[in-house]
Amino acid sequence: MKKAVKLSLRELRPLIICGLVFVLFISQGLTVNARSNNTVSEVAVGISNIISPISPLGMDSSATEVIVASNMNKSSDASSSSSTSEDEGSKLVMANVSRVMNVREEPDEDAAKVGVLYKDCGGKILERKDGWTKIQSGDLIGWANDEYLLFDEDAINAASDVGKQIVTSNSTALNIRKEPNEKAQVLGVLTKNVFVDMIEDLGNGWISVDYNDETGYVQADFVTTEFKIDQGETIAAIKIREEAEKKAALTKNQGAVSADADEVKLLAALIQCEAGNQPYEGRVAVGAVVLNRVKSGAYPNTIYGVIYASGQFTPALNGTVAKVYNSGKIYDMNYQAAQAALNGETTVGSACHFRRVNGREGIIIGAHVFW
Repeated sequence: MKKAVKLSLRELRPLIICGLVFVLFISQGLTVNARSNNTVSEVAVGISNIISPISPLGMDSSATEVIVASNMNKSSDASSSSSTSEDEGSKLVMANVSRVMNVREEPDEDAAKVGVLYKDCGGKILERKDGWTKIQSGDLIGWANDEYLLFDEDAINAASDVGKQIVTSNSTALNIRKEPNEKAQVLGVLTKNVFVDMIEDLGNGWISVDYNDETGYVQADFVTTEFKIDQGETIAAIKIREEAEKKAALTKNQGAVSADADEVKLLAALIQCEAGNQPYEGRVAVGAVVLNRVKSGAYPNTIYGVIYASGQFTPALNGTVAKVYNSGKIYDMNYQAAQAALNGETTVGSACHFRRVNGREGIIIGAHVFW
């Protein structure tokens, strides 16, 4: 039999130290790996929330951007989050176009168009079929050609590039401070449901935000952080937006024109003769036509010259305007419309002509068409 080898404490000491060093090295490695896994998990969880759009701010669901909730201040089990994010991330889809792509009612190029996805828009996959994907992006639900979409990791990467974190106040009066300290100077106050861009979660109960191009700090306990990407637009929403844009263009101030009391009175008299039985918007429109001509360079450059130009305003040429002017019986609404036009207001943009509605294309207000 072999004899057992006995070692003294002095001889064992180097072996004990080596063993402790090895154990410490292994434990540090595990810690690093755990932190790395948590980071990946947090990113994946953030992306997975993109495909679950909600409107936490009470916003109109037809807005051009979709906000998705993700309370980043609350921790969750890393393994379950990673599994969930893989499933949810696979439902994310992003547009892969330079400008815009069509979304249709059915998976067919000839099907009716129900909306569009713009560059950098994203959504949720509802169904896939024969090279087409049924998506939901905000209020928009329809089929998009796979050729113009990004899926899986490509979609996640695209969303990460174009999306951004926002911070929404859950408090009626949330202080934004100059430093992450409760005693620091207050830069401003966020009321409930107002949001700003997030810069960084400091991990110590404070989050840095962009407040009027200045870095400020808010307490994490009083906010919700959310990831935000653009969403598609339905045909109905497009029509509403385009009508609003058209109206804005028609009412864009054309610039004020100075006038003395006699010119204001003369313009009001013409408005009364031409549109005295029309809605207020129609009266302003007549005044705007006169002022547009004054500024155009193609007509006389005075109010009197425009009104009495040959072959233009019949009430001026047949003496009716002069009679109203001399009578002094000009209604206040016509003075008001005249002054509004002189201030640059218009309801017909830069139109220089009008007549009774007769089938001609143009802007119709009451009984007149303007162009």
